Amino acid sequence: MTDSAKDEDRKGDGTRAVRAGLPEPVKHEPALPGPVFAAHFHLPGDVTGPYVYGRDGNPTWTLLERAIGELEAPGQGDVETLVFASGMAAMSSVLFSQLRAGDAVVLPSDGYQVLPLVRAQLEAYGVEVRTAPTGGDGQLEVLDGARLLWIESPSNPGLDVCDIRRLVTAAHAQGALVAVDNTLATPLGQRPLELGADFSVASGTKQLTGHGDLLLGYVAGRDAEAMAAVRSWRKIVGAIAGPLEAWLAHRSIATLQLRVDRQNATALAVAEALKRRGEVSGLRYPGLPDDPSHKIAAQQMRRYGCVVSFTLPTRARAERFLQALRLVEDATSFGGVRSTAERRLRWGGDAVPEGFIRMSVGAEDPEDLIADVLRALDESAE
Repeated sequence: MTDSAKDEDRKGDGTRAVRAGLPEPVKHEPALPGPVFAAHFHLPGDVTGPYVYGRDGNPTWTLLERAIGELEAPGQGDVETLVFASGMAAMSSVLFSQLRAGDAVVLPSDGYQVLPLVRAQLEAYGVEVRTAPTGGDGQLEVLDGARLLWIESPSNPGLDVCDIRRLVTAAHAQGALVAVDNTLATPLGQRPLELGADFSVASGTKQLTGHGDLLLGYVAGRDAEAMAAVRSWRKIVGAIAGPLEAWLAHRSIATLQLRVDRQNATALAVAEALKRRGEVSGLRYPGLPDDPSHKIAAQQMRRYGCVVSFTLPTRARAERFLQALRLVEDATSFGGVRSTAERRLRWGGDAVPEGFIRMSVGAEDPEDLIADVLRALDESAE
């Protein structure tokens, strides 16, 4: 690592987030240039160059991609980042660019609820799909001969954690690639590439941008050949981020450390308050010292996320609880500055109880939020 790379890695997360991806300052120009709206660019003669057509590249994407790369792998210039129209577009780009008929892929059995749809499509293309739970490093048991291992840690919505470095080592020993869905952790909570993963993939819709007002995804990776395939897939399917969304995302990253630290601290306080409630079961938050995943999480995570999950006794009780909340919106997604919660099984697809609640802790004052949650629990009691 060069001296400049070492200096970059020593910077605090707040400093890095505020300055991530900014161009060199130009007199009388804004620190973060505005979005570039262009379907085509002037292109006389030779067609080589960074910007030729709006589906291939955009200066606003470039700055955002640089910013995310600086957070995912500080001081490491060999990392390439590509932004996409959504988290699912980013996820699909890795899976469908790296797998062919006859390959095997290992997915988490307890991951994001759209994974079953992904599985069906992969199988339709002749890819063998194996699944195993995140907890206990269960995916190791079905890894033999796989082309790609897909890890989701912490898992959504159950918040289980696996030993990423252990799984990466085992996968690479067999010649398999490893992708880690880093959405729940964010680059400030976990750096999959430093743990050995080939790809770090995330939905930028969630805490990375944190305001619940845009859809975005990204893939970061070191392997030039593998990333070239991901880039080609983005071009083929046209799953590109709009310039305004990319600009809004870059603007939002400046406050990432402030939001993450506030939301993580409040999530821990909410989890501790829920521990004292007799009607709450199955409480999960990796930051709790007695959480089943805490030991492993503490070894590989720098922050534990803003999501808390727990179960109330019945579906009716869970629905009354959600209706009684005043500071927490009944909505899906997570990571925003406004707290949200939902009864997760209303969507189907997740192997969770009827009364299972996934709560995303926002940036409200901790005392106000905890008081609202406890009051709603009281009011929802029969």
